[in-house]
Amino acid sequence: MLNDTEKRQKMLNEPVQLLVCKMAVPTIISMLISALYNMADTYFVGQLDTVSTAAVGLALPLMNVIQAIGFFFGHGSGNYMSRKLGEGDSSASEKMADTSVLLSIVCGALMTAAGVIFLEPLVRLLGATPLLIEDGRDYISVLLIGIPFIMASFTMNNQLRFQGRAYLGMVGMAGGSVLNVALDPLFIYVMNMGVTGAALATIISQIASFIALMVISGRIPFRKPRLSFSAEIVGAVLRFGTPSLFRQSMIGIAAICLNNVAKDFGEPVIAAITVVNKITMVGASIVIGFGQGFQPVCGFNSGAGRHDRVYKTFTFCIKASTAFITVFGAVVFALSEQLIAVFRDDPEVISAGIPLLKFQCVTGVFQGVIIMTNMIMQNLGKTVQSSILALARQGLFFIPLVYILPATLELTGLQITQSCADLLTGIVTLPMTAYTLRMLKKLMNT
Repeated sequence: MLNDTEKRQKMLNEPVQLLVCKMAVPTIISMLISALYNMADTYFVGQLDTVSTAAVGLALPLMNVIQAIGFFFGHGSGNYMSRKLGEGDSSASEKMADTSVLLSIVCGALMTAAGVIFLEPLVRLLGATPLLIEDGRDYISVLLIGIPFIMASFTMNNQLRFQGRAYLGMVGMAGGSVLNVALDPLFIYVMNMGVTGAALATIISQIASFIALMVISGRIPFRKPRLSFSAEIVGAVLRFGTPSLFRQSMIGIAAICLNNVAKDFGEPVIAAITVVNKITMVGASIVIGFGQGFQPVCGFNSGAGRHDRVYKTFTFCIKASTAFITVFGAVVFALSEQLIAVFRDDPEVISAGIPLLKFQCVTGVFQGVIIMTNMIMQNLGKTVQSSILALARQGLFFIPLVYILPATLELTGLQITQSCADLLTGIVTLPMTAYTLRMLKKLMNT
């Protein structure tokens, strides 16, 4: 294993295209593993009935919020850590790592307590119809127990990634994913636990990943944590983590709004949305994982003043991610009916899901430039611009559109909402991308 000095030299001297690909492979796998957790529950529960499928979909906004807070601490601390490692200050990096993990656990425990106390209102807020309340309550009540472990796992995984050790985070997450796939059919079918079994399988798997990451990061066997609640540490988490918090939280809030509008169209439409989200999550996970491979390269080189390498990395990542998502969208567009049927072979679900999935495939080509621009602005400390872009897709555009379009165009309006939001976000992003490129060129010449 490389020491900090050797790792720094690698980050600052290896060709950026090769370096990003090396960094991206484990992060892409980690993102796919995270997607697999959600897909496994949907697939196995989907073999039961449409109501159960829709009930599991109610938890997606909650998972988005959990991920948002985990990414807030993980990205906030990780960005700071990579920059400090680029400067050669490993002590400050270690203090940030331990402090952020502790804060994520405490925050997760508070969320669990609040969720247990307000379980019934929470299920209704997430968009449950009268038919979905019982199954939704059974699934979410178990899921709440694992929030501190899930949140801390996201934090530690991102810290490892920003240190250039993404493959270790991948190992930590992979074991839990395999366990989840094994436990789902056991609990759901063999033990006849239904949606409760799906949630229990997820929680046991997430706790296993948490323990593995604690071991990998050296926190087990027990060592005394190096904690610091200084203005620099807390300020860095807020500065670098806020865009991630906005971006992921908006996804959760938008999903809540979508569920609440969709329930007027019936459980099959909610189930269709659940299935389509799982399918598109695969492509998005790969693009985000590729971008996360880019972030430590950007952080190290930005901290070292190597703006030429940051520029090369940024342009390469935009081209590569756009090429991938275009091909992915074309394949999914062509196989939309078959893919939806894999999760829930119900004519009503398939009929509602096909247009929804195809529209998203068409406008998904913007995702590469949107995600890469957002990530580089976050890395460079452009908090305001990054936060605006993070809010745009699922907040500024999606939330108003999800109420306006279905009210005027009914189900078709619901099916095109995400695509319209993607198109508008792409239009907003392009000037920001051009601005970032100009800024980097200016820094290269100073």
